[in-house]
Amino acid sequence: MPHDPAPPPAKKFKPGSVFFRLDKNKPGMLLPRKGNATTPIEVQRKQLPIYQAKPQLLNQLRQLHSAILIGETGSGKTTQIPQYLYEAGIGRQGIVAITQPRRVAAISLAGRVAEEKRTQLGKLVGYTVRFEDVTSPETKLKFMTDGMLLREAIGDPLLLRYTVVVLDEAHERTVHTDVLFGVVKTAQRRRRELNKIPLKVIVMSATMDVDLFSEYFNKSPVLYLEGRQHPIQIYYTKQPQSDYLQAALVSVFQIHQEAPPSHDILVFMTGQEEIEALARTCRDIAKHLPDGCGPMVVIPLYASLPPAQQLRVFQPAPKGSRKVILSTNIAETSVTISGIKYIIDTGMVKAKRFNPDSGLEVLAVQRVSKAQAWQRAGRAGREDSGSCYRLYTEQEFDNLIPMTVPEIQRCNLAGVMLQLMALGIPDVMNFDFMSRPSPEAVRSAVDHLELLGAVERKEGQVFLTALGKKMASFPLEPRYAKTILLSPDYSCSEEILSIVSLLSVDTVLYNPPARREEVLAARKKFSSSEGDHMTLLNIYRAFKKVSGNKEWCRENFVNSRNMGLVKEVQAQLKEICLKLNLKLESCGAETGNVRRCLAHGMFVNAAELQPDGSYLALHTHQPVAIHPSSVLFQAKPAYVVFNELLHTSRCYMRDLCLVDADWLLDAAPEYFGRKLHPTKS
Repeated sequence: MPHDPAPPPAKKFKPGSVFFRLDKNKPGMLLPRKGNATTPIEVQRKQLPIYQAKPQLLNQLRQLHSAILIGETGSGKTTQIPQYLYEAGIGRQGIVAITQPRRVAAISLAGRVAEEKRTQLGKLVGYTVRFEDVTSPETKLKFMTDGMLLREAIGDPLLLRYTVVVLDEAHERTVHTDVLFGVVKTAQRRRRELNKIPLKVIVMSATMDVDLFSEYFNKSPVLYLEGRQHPIQIYYTKQPQSDYLQAALVSVFQIHQEAPPSHDILVFMTGQEEIEALARTCRDIAKHLPDGCGPMVVIPLYASLPPAQQLRVFQPAPKGSRKVILSTNIAETSVTISGIKYIIDTGMVKAKRFNPDSGLEVLAVQRVSKAQAWQRAGRAGREDSGSCYRLYTEQEFDNLIPMTVPEIQRCNLAGVMLQLMALGIPDVMNFDFMSRPSPEAVRSAVDHLELLGAVERKEGQVFLTALGKKMASFPLEPRYAKTILLSPDYSCSEEILSIVSLLSVDTVLYNPPARREEVLAARKKFSSSEGDHMTLLNIYRAFKKVSGNKEWCRENFVNSRNMGLVKEVQAQLKEICLKLNLKLESCGAETGNVRRCLAHGMFVNAAELQPDGSYLALHTHQPVAIHPSSVLFQAKPAYVVFNELLHTSRCYMRDLCLVDADWLLDAAPEYFGRKLHPTKS
């Protein structure tokens, strides 16, 4: 990847032909990334581009307190730097933490490094992700999600267990990464002031705004690593595409008919529904191709797929077949798939956007940034030269924003503010963010926490309440934490813990589009007229009754691994409840108690039926609709609370629960005194 996300302008070609080549002057060498039978791991490690730079790199890292390391994709930085530090004895007094924005990456990288160190995972090399800890007292190289290191900082703001913190994939700028920057920077400064063992901070990325990072980390030096990037030809469309899905479909079959069968295709799309629909169409068309065309193996890749199916993308296609992977942006940085020769980039991504004025967080499809577009293109040049087909015009590319807007500037900050206050940050309103969120977003977050009873204001200052302190004990969104803390009052803590656990993992329901009728028939027996939360609870209760029987899961289209995770999450949440002396009991068949508790914990996400049959979100008076996947889709309940909003052609509420107006009024009398029945006020 180029260091600068926007490469210098290249000379124009006639439309539709080659426009730009990346890194033309570096032919690179073709090497397998994963271990394979023919190349011993030691040899592979020595063949990585980073190996040449090892002595100079270690020399620099030994001397520096902080360093920014730009390592091109494929340089080997993520797997090798932690090992180099350990082998050279740098940071040996404590643990080397390597943070990742995604759990998939933290787990697979820990596995790879353990394999290279010839050690059992969980011994010298381990990982911690939310609700899963594979480490031991002897763990020295610890891969973790940035959210996990943040949680540790609540109990230990100086991060004294660690001597080196490597913040990897920093360009992704997730909320947790951005907060972690501030926390780690403060810990580093405080340890110096208190004469503690120094903390070394290494920020790593493939592409990013280097000056911003260097400036933030006290003008840290920037070290560049050459990568193994082969020439990539970039193609643009002649005209803007009104339907990027149709354009993607046409491009897939155009390449399939012309390119050698061993050259695989990776298509970047926005989400599960879109991917599954296109996969179905591709498979149908592939059956009726002329004789000269080889077979095609279409593989979807998105976060909520069962891991066994995610791993299919790494398996080579049968001889003579072409692999076509349809993926969300999960394949942009976190995983490397060998054999990819062609990239088709729709130029779109699904991302969260928060509007502080309306107080609503919405998932919406939007344009990628230039940095993302280059990341995507770079996936084609990992092992050999490749091509990237951008389904947008050159002019549209020129108009893209240079870098992705950091998530901290486009999300609901309530959870972040709660965490910062639990960390004991004296002035949360003025926390040292690298990219400061808007004052409205910060104010809106504090108002939200005040509504939930987590904070109170005194003389212009904001303080955590006793309830807020307890809420911060849970690695959950504030409203879920509040719902759990309220559950003993309604004698339904067991049910609420199950529901929150079900909502905390990727979907436990598996919906293969080709078997839609069977899925609907299987779901019917669990469906509850009280909403999606109750339906999920029914499925979970049935799952426990059959002790998680795999055959039962298959028959009922339930993702057994994710259900297993639900049990683990529930066990961890239970542990926190016991520490807080919460009474754990079940309401049995009294599900009204569960709904009442959900209404009291999630009242900010309530909606009311209007005379014309539409819904209005009470907090914002925004028109919303029930998502077709909800069991309440055909019903018209007067009041519901919902989990999240998804913005496609309209604003849809997902995961709904039927509630009474009286419960909402009871939950927040002042708030709903103004909001309820807006049509009559």
